Amino acid sequence: MDRATQTVPVTKAVQQRRSIRAYTDQPVPREVIEEILTLAARAPSGGNLQPWYVHVVTGEALGRLKARMKDAIAANPAGEGSEFDIYPKSLGEPWRGRRQKVGEDLYARLGIERSNRLGRMLQFSRNYEFFGAPAGLFFSIDRQMGLPQFAHLGMFMQTIALLAVERGLSTCMQEAWAAFPKTVGDFLDLGDDRRLYCGMALGHADPDAPENSLRTERVAPAGFAAFLKD
Repeated sequence: MDRATQTVPVTKAVQQRRSIRAYTDQPVPREVIEEILTLAARAPSGGNLQPWYVHVVTGEALGRLKARMKDAIAANPAGEGSEFDIYPKSLGEPWRGRRQKVGEDLYARLGIERSNRLGRMLQFSRNYEFFGAPAGLFFSIDRQMGLPQFAHLGMFMQTIALLAVERGLSTCMQEAWAAFPKTVGDFLDLGDDRRLYCGMALGHADPDAPENSLRTERVAPAGFAAFLKD
């Protein structure tokens, strides 16, 4: 185990993990990222398919990506059209309300009023800078894979996030990147056989950033679990 790694109980790692949207410029050593990926590859995978692909972008490559994304956003402010619906088109309750609340809570911490549409757009566009994180991860999957394999990919990503917590790092899983599959796909040279799922910011959280104080509410088991005894 790396010296920078702390012994963090799983329960504590789960409680500490959250979406961090502001980072310091402190770099994350490549060997730390490689260690996280090596361990995360032990995540559950039906049939041991291990359907995930990861591109890690740092340094000058990250700078080139950010510059390319500025051009892409200027040309297509609404995105290029994702290959799948990030959310259902007719999102009902209680899910619609949950989504709206987390957005309002975030903007409230940043002092961005609902009427400030430009301010909200600028804040959202920070997704495409990985919120200042020194490392960005992109996750893709072979096009022949289906919903079960996307579940495996999600478990792999969650494992990465928990391992990051153990190493004093933070993450933010970003489905926003799916809105620019062509630009990102071309930059990563994904080819026609891969489908971009999302990105993930990885780095050290900025302790002074107000957005990092957001802690989303979660439903208690009574609201989503059924215990059958007979």
